[in-house]
Amino acid sequence: MSEIYDKVDADQDPLRKLISKVPGFKGYIERANRRSSDKLLRGIVADRFEEHWKYVSGLQRELISQGGIQYIDDLESAAVKLRQFIDRVRNASYGYSGLFDAVKVNEGELARLYEYDLSLLNMAEDVGRAVSNVETSIGTEGLPAAIRHLTGLAQQCVDLFNRRSEVILAGDETLPEVSDQ
Repeated sequence: MSEIYDKVDADQDPLRKLISKVPGFKGYIERANRRSSDKLLRGIVADRFEEHWKYVSGLQRELISQGGIQYIDDLESAAVKLRQFIDRVRNASYGYSGLFDAVKVNEGELARLYEYDLSLLNMAEDVGRAVSNVETSIGTEGLPAAIRHLTGLAQQCVDLFNRRSEVILAGDETLPEVSDQ
């Protein structure tokens, strides 16, 4: 994920580059770059999950047309959790300005934060597979289990994002784990 920070850093205008050479301003510029990197990364994560949410909405229409109305509420639960995750990711205060200002974040901690975000991004692949599984399960006895699995993954995404700040505040031993299901 350092390539995102590097891109933001490289895209600085000449005035910012000059100011970054002035004592005292470099820390301010680096904090601003971290915030921009965080916002960019979270936008990418939200966009990937948005695609899956739209796919689930299409599956709901397909279920209705195939007479699977009894599963609509269960699938809606998964869709609501995905939407909740997307909204939290997209609309959270970017850069954790309060955390970055109150807690000194070193490069190692920032790298852990980016690794955590990469894990969230990788979860988009898991969710995509779960959504595909729901689609292939329509009309079979496996549909309820496929929907439960998708709902569980969607809830895990919400829970993981809610615990993201622990990456900065907690020590290595209490770092939230992103598990593969």
